[in-house]
Amino acid sequence: MKQTTLCYIDNGSQFLLLHRVKKANDASHDKWIGVGGKCEADESPDECMVREVKEETGFDVRRWQYRGIVTFISDVWPCEYMHLFTATQWDGDEIECDEGDLQWVDKDRIFDYPTWAGDCIFLKLILDDAPFFSLKLIYHGDDLYAAKLNGHSINLG
Repeated sequence: MKQTTLCYIDNGSQFLLLHRVKKANDASHDKWIGVGGKCEADESPDECMVREVKEETGFDVRRWQYRGIVTFISDVWPCEYMHLFTATQWDGDEIECDEGDLQWVDKDRIFDYPTWAGDCIFLKLILDDAPFFSLKLIYHGDDLYAAKLNGHSINLG
């Protein structure tokens, strides 16, 4: 089971998004997502998130919140547990990311940018300040087929 992290850096009115355009064979090519990556051996989810944010943005995260765990099931990719975070305090200067272009995006415009259908579900939960959650997303290819929030099916209609 692959373990990953994803962090949305929050300055109050905007999230820092990564437009995934620089990496070859990127499953998220041309999508706008948070920053993060794969957990290394013996690394906790929060340690991974702090390291990945530093590598991709140059920021040293000082205050964060563990928002939920997202289980991805796919007929194309291996199963993945993604640990989801938001960060509201950091130090350092933004750097150029080798995986895509970083851009601050107004929260009220975040859904105007291309992303995964499942990401829209957990972004709404974050924006609504939902308590810690477990979200299961089942994809067939690039299409979201089913979703469960805290064990209950979500209507995708």
